[in-house]
Amino acid sequence: QVQLVESGGGLVLAGGSLRLSCAASGRTFGNYAMAWFRQNPGKEREFVASIRWDGYRTYYTDSVKGRFTISRDNAKNTLYLQMNSLKPEDTAVYYCATNRAPWAVAGTTRYEYDYWGQGTQVTVSS
Repeated sequence: QVQLVESGGGLVLAGGSLRLSCAASGRTFGNYAMAWFRQNPGKEREFVASIRWDGYRTYYTDSVKGRFTISRDNAKNTLYLQMNSLKPEDTAVYYCATNRAPWAVAGTTRYEYDYWGQGTQVTVSS
């Protein structure tokens, strides 16, 4: 049974920072690409960032490039998202996800990911 548990969300002022974590279990974490997505009520879940199974390739949506950093610690089975210079438009529920297949590229569409965490709320006030 694969489990993903996010933490680290909260309320922050615009320009502030947060670090999200995603603890994974039930699958050989280091074999799978991982990603962060976010979603607001009534909107599609959107891609934020992804990272290859070995951590050597990362991808970001344009709106977070230069502000967010995705990373992973395979020894700790944990995925991270460092979010700096936060903006009100970053407000959303953030989800981590694991790719469907081992050794796959770090995809950017939700259909490439099969297990999801419960989400953590990030609220940025202006």
